[in-house]
Amino acid sequence: MVKGKIKLFNEFKKFLARGNIIDLAVAVIVGGAFGQIVHSLVKDVVMPPIGLLLGKVDFSSLYVNLSGRHFDSLSEAQKAGAPTINYGLFLNSVINFLIIALVIFLALKLVNHVHAKKAEAKTTKSCPFCYSEIPIQAVKCPHCTSDLPESAKTAE
Repeated sequence: MVKGKIKLFNEFKKFLARGNIIDLAVAVIVGGAFGQIVHSLVKDVVMPPIGLLLGKVDFSSLYVNLSGRHFDSLSEAQKAGAPTINYGLFLNSVINFLIIALVIFLALKLVNHVHAKKAEAKTTKSCPFCYSEIPIQAVKCPHCTSDLPESAKTAE
């Protein structure tokens, strides 16, 4: 029983020692900070012009009062403990999500583009004698057995 716990503990130490856990922790912290930035972008930059276009509506104050009593604002209803459906806050959250999804999509598209460029790096060259495709590091053509000239050896 103790041997199994020690083995499990050693596996856990190896897991923590790998760079992946540190990368994950950094990603969570940066993601949280990024979420705050996007939240502010939506609340303070995106929603005010949309609200103005729709007749000076503040989406965060839109709600349905389920209590049957009248309240002048969402905050009053919440202070009184009245049940409300806060669809304006939900709309803000949906817009937050869409902006985050768009940014992540664009970031992944950029990363995939960079990786594709690296994958497209030239790994072969053409033999100047038989015009066969050969590895870029080759000094002798495996097809025609010609010694490659110095310029062909270093060409990439």
